[in-house]
This record gives sequence, C-alpha cells and structure tokens, in this order.
Amino acid sequence: MKHRVVVLGAGYAGAIAAGRLAKRLHHDEVEITLVNGDCEFVERVRLHQLASGQDLPSRPLRDVCAGTGVRFRTARVTSLDVDRKSVELTVGQSAETLGYDTLVYALGSTTADHGVPGVAEYAHNVAGKQDALRLRARLGELEPGGTVLVAGGGLTGIEAATEIAEAHPDLKVAIAARGGVGDWLSDKARRHLRGVFDRLGITVHEGADITRVEAHRVVTGAGGEIPAQVTVWTAGFAVHPIAAATALEVSETGRIVVDATMRSLSHPDVYAVGDAALAEGAGGKPLRMSCAAATPMAWQAADALAARLTGRKVPETTIGYAAQCVSLGRRDAIVQRVTEDDEVTSTVITGRAGARIKELICAAAAWSISHPTMMLPSRRHHLATTPETEPRLAAR
Repeated sequence: MKHRVVVLGAGYAGAIAAGRLAKRLHHDEVEITLVNGDCEFVERVRLHQLASGQDLPSRPLRDVCAGTGVRFRTARVTSLDVDRKSVELTVGQSAETLGYDTLVYALGSTTADHGVPGVAEYAHNVAGKQDALRLRARLGELEPGGTVLVAGGGLTGIEAATEIAEAHPDLKVAIAARGGVGDWLSDKARRHLRGVFDRLGITVHEGADITRVEAHRVVTGAGGEIPAQVTVWTAGFAVHPIAAATALEVSETGRIVVDATMRSLSHPDVYAVGDAALAEGAGGKPLRMSCAAATPMAWQAADALAARLTGRKVPETTIGYAAQCVSLGRRDAIVQRVTEDDEVTSTVITGRAGARIKELICAAAAWSISHPTMMLPSRRHHLATTPETEPRLAAR
C-alpha cells in the first residue's frame, strides 16, 4: 500500500509543494494527489492585469501534473476531518470522501470585508480569477469619465489602481486607505510612487476609513463620501473557514499554527503552507500572506515531509525576505530591498528596470509551476520505517 499524500489547493504554495514532493519521493511507494477547485493554475499575482483587460496564458493543471507522478483532481473541498484523516469533496454534483496519510493544506485566502456593510453587495475584488473577470467586464461598461475607487493602500491596492489607470486612461481612478498609501515604503520609493500616481492621474485619499460601500459611492467615518461607480476592495485577506471548523490548532484569524517545518502543532500528519498557515519567519515575525512567503514555505514543508518519510535529516531553515516588488502598470515598478525580517532598506530600484525585475520574478514563478519536477533536487528516495510510514509499511 502506498503512503497517501493529499495536497489541498493548487495555488503557488500547493502546486510547488506537490511538485517538490514528486521530485523527492519514489512514485512506487507514495501517491500524491493534488486537489483544486479550478482546473487551471491561476497566477494570482497577475490578476490585476486580467482585471484591467489583459489576457493571461492558460495553464491546465492536468497538463502541469502529467508525467510527474502527481495525480490531479478538480474538486471543491467542503470539509475536513483531521481525526479520521479524510477530506469531503464535491465533484460536479457528487460528493466524495478522500482519505490521506499526510495532508498538505494550501487552500489560501480570499478577500476580507472586515464587516463593512455593502462590500459583498457592491464591491469587486481581484482575489480570484472569476472575480477579476467580473471586474474586467464592469470596467468595460463604464463611459469615459466613469469613477473607479480602489479601497486599500497595500501592495494589491497599489497594483490594481495603477494597472486600471494605465489600461483605462479615460476613467477617473482613485485609491483610498485608512492610513497612508504605501506608507511602509522607503522615502525614495514613496516619492516614486507619488510621481506615478500623478502621471496616471490617480487621486489619493489617505486617512479615509470606509464605513459603507454603496452602488455609486463609499462613505467614510468622518461623514464624507467618495464617488465610485466601481469600488475595488483590496483591504486585506481572510483564510477559508474550513481549517477553523476542525480540531486543528488555528490562530484567531483561522490560520493553521505550524512549526518551522510547516507542520501543524496539534496534528503532526498535517502540514500547512501559504496564506493558510501561521508560521514564524526571520526575527520571530509571522510570515505575511504573500507569494514571497508561499514559495519558501512550500519548499520547507515538502523537504521536511520527504525527509521524515525517508528517514533522512530534516532540514532546518528560517524563512526570510529579500525584496518587496510592486508593479505600477506594465512599464514601471518598485523593487524595494528589505531585510530578512521584512524591514525596508534605502535600496530601491524603480522605473523600467524595476518592471523588468518584477516581470522576471512573476515569469519564473509561473515557469516553476508549469515544470514542477524540473531542476534540482530530483533524486527520489524510498520510504523508510518511520513513525509517519510504519502503519502503511506494515500493511504491505
């Protein structure tokens, strides 16, 4: 009997973890199943491009997994029983139960409305492919002079606002944030950002605490209002509620609490990666929800799990950051150098050079997903008799 590894979610973290496990483990002894609700890999870091009117390459996950030893299933995860080691799936109109010996949980995150009335009814977002396509269609319906407001001054908000403004110069684009827009960046980066906003005609509203979203405006806590025929909500992310409904130890926000190897503190047969996991990075700080953290988290989990299954030494690595990359349309970007614990430095690359670096990083990430078992390490090891494998080996 093979050791069954089930990976839930095929975003950056889940797809990379599945591919790396396939490079590490012998296919005759391990069955790796990757489950995802969408049949294609979605480049989430490019969804602002899709929303603005650009087309993204199609990457069917069945093709990505072909010949790798990873079995792909298109299905929606409805519930999880970590005591019985089973996952409930919806496949089309049917319900199925999928058992596992080891689970890698990578269901990611979606938009958080923070309880603000009207977000669900009136706001758009770029958290998923279908969401981005709906926003794209709505932007196409606006007449010249139509108003678009991006709510949120973080990375996603800045990228969405600049991409939309560049692609739709006939629209009036604004960005609003409770605090400052990009206020964590270095002085040089902020100056460049302001220059880009001015060049693209983006109006900036700082200190704007949005308390309600309506069909054609948002209302702020100070009693003011900002016109918006289209509101794009980017004010934070929330994880899917499935993990919080189980016996897994989760944080107040529903993220699975893991150790340095991305292993659940409460259930050692469960690993969590990406936005769904609460892990400690360099300097003892929690890793933020980002592609920059998801990829090394996936490497860490896959290498640790493979080591435990094959009786090898578990690698110990502290995950740190190198840079924050913010696209500002297709021809401009900010590449902000940061310390390992994500503190900004004075080193910044902007303009076309920054855009080329950002594009290279995005393209490399997509390439690694499309070629999951290429590059090193690729030596596949046999299972050893370990606490993780003993029940399966005994059943042979």
